[in-house]
Amino acid sequence: MTQQPILVLTTGGTIDKQYFDASSKYTIVGTMMSRLLEVGRVLNPFEIEEVMRKDSLEMDDADRALIASRAAAASASRIVITHGTDTMTETAKALAGIAGKTIVLVGALAPARFAETDAPFNLGMAFATVQVAQPGVYITMNGTVFEAGKVVKDREAGRFVEI
Repeated sequence: MTQQPILVLTTGGTIDKQYFDASSKYTIVGTMMSRLLEVGRVLNPFEIEEVMRKDSLEMDDADRALIASRAAAASASRIVITHGTDTMTETAKALAGIAGKTIVLVGALAPARFAETDAPFNLGMAFATVQVAQPGVYITMNGTVFEAGKVVKDREAGRFVEI
């Protein structure tokens, strides 16, 4: 029996940032998802598609509509979306009307390229969630699975909390 691949849509955010010493800035570069899934020895089939490379603070409603249209049009019923954490909950709201799909948004509070990143753990949580959760929209951060619409980012604490 062959499984339908999990679709990974990348949108940017801290998870795919790299620090450049010359400019003292973080810049979003090519995605680390393929490498993280390889290191994690993920055997479940997956496909990775880049939607955009943006910090989530730079995203607008048109960007969220693009992400939602890509998810809605995809043949995959299980979708993981990498996203910046600052506006992840806003994008989750834009995805709420998509029926029949399990969609999990995931990000990181430190770039995947950093030694002490939360990216591999969060991505693993997203892959597990997308395989077992009922259709709907979820966010996986900080070792927790949140239903979209029932979570906010607590910027001071640097974590997501249920509301």
